[in-house]
Amino acid sequence: MPKKGRRQTGAEEEHQRLCKQAKVEPACPSLTKYDHPESVFESLIFPIKREEFFRDYWEQKPLLLKRENPSVASCYQSLFQLTDLKSLVSQGLFYGRDINVCKCVNGRKKIFNKDGKVNYAQLKKDFDQKKGTIQFHQPQRFKDELWRIQENLECFFGSLVGSNVYITPPGSQGLPPHYDDVEVFILQLEGEKHWRLYKPTVHLAQEYNVEPEDRIGTPTHDFLLKPGDLLYFPRGTIHQADTPPGVSHSTHVTISTYQNNSWRDLLLDVVPGLVLDSAKEDIDFRKSIPRQLLMKVDLSESAKKLSDFLRHLADKLENGRELKSSDMKKDFIMNRLPPFLAISFDSLAPGGKLPKVDSTIRLQFKDYTVITVEPDQDPLDDAHKEMIYIYHSLKNKRQGHMMGDENMNEEGIPQTQGLRFPLSHMDALKQIWSTDTICVKQLNLASDAEKENLVLSLWSERLIEVI
Repeated sequence: MPKKGRRQTGAEEEHQRLCKQAKVEPACPSLTKYDHPESVFESLIFPIKREEFFRDYWEQKPLLLKRENPSVASCYQSLFQLTDLKSLVSQGLFYGRDINVCKCVNGRKKIFNKDGKVNYAQLKKDFDQKKGTIQFHQPQRFKDELWRIQENLECFFGSLVGSNVYITPPGSQGLPPHYDDVEVFILQLEGEKHWRLYKPTVHLAQEYNVEPEDRIGTPTHDFLLKPGDLLYFPRGTIHQADTPPGVSHSTHVTISTYQNNSWRDLLLDVVPGLVLDSAKEDIDFRKSIPRQLLMKVDLSESAKKLSDFLRHLADKLENGRELKSSDMKKDFIMNRLPPFLAISFDSLAPGGKLPKVDSTIRLQFKDYTVITVEPDQDPLDDAHKEMIYIYHSLKNKRQGHMMGDENMNEEGIPQTQGLRFPLSHMDALKQIWSTDTICVKQLNLASDAEKENLVLSLWSERLIEVI
């Protein structure tokens, strides 16, 4: 830990430098403008333009936005406040699953969790007397504004977006210095939080890790966040934060995204399918590996052959071979938030009259769907031929978002069946997904009956409307 006097001097210098560099916002648009995913994200980073953010900051360096507009601070406070806890705890929250109470003691995280349901009186006692930070997991399950913001951001990023609220008493720190495997957006809601950021030891880290004080060096950034301020930093950025003495408390929400969403993860998803497809077409992939190869310590002799196979796969991709990503797509769509609707999905009527072959249709909820090609999931089909599956998040349960639970239907069965079509329907589906409106008669299918059956299936799931 740097000496107190030395750290304060560095903090003053860093604060002056950041005040000059930080984008000070005169009048930030409200985050309650939910008309489009792009507008939600742009209001989040205002006055930075989206192009500038992704060019200069995303995955590269922290961004501090100082907000001096009281209306912005008020808008942020509406997302979550300390006073919300009492009513939320009364809904039956559990330690560990919903709430952690923790404190950084001598560089380590000390947890004050009890067993079972959270008791508000005990929670407040641990907060006031033990100076424990209250970590509220995934508050979008309970707070509508966070639900609306995060489901829009999931559309914008095409990745799961989670959040945690941290409420820290004065003169206390909840977590030791660490780095995360997610892109982080910090919104300061109440009070003040003193932040220190450090140079990453692992850039764009793909795991969480605690870093000891004697390894991280001096902060690269040292500043206070106040209500309405926003801080972004890339995954792998080492950070720690404390509430200064004399402040009543600090409340901030951490919105995070892009966990396991790298090229590494996509390659692990698509390459196995590409290898299996290639093995069906090319006998070289089906030939035996050398005798006793798996018993050898040194596999360098086989590196040349493996390189040849990889070049062969690369040639296939460059020649227009279509990639099949199923696992990542399904994990995203089956676990993301449902769209924020004034009524439940079950109460949402299909779009207008039944579609016929002469109907003009329009796609609905495009941002909430994925299309995959995968083996037939019908247990009665022994051939396991490939089929098209369309999954959507319209039936997902908000209450299980980012909690490690698969979305279940009312019978407790994971909703993974999706809509299922033969491969011959792919061109027609691409037509629907790529145009604003289209006449059913124009769909690239052999018969009118196939066209009507396709659009009727989509209509019954509220994915299209007749106009």
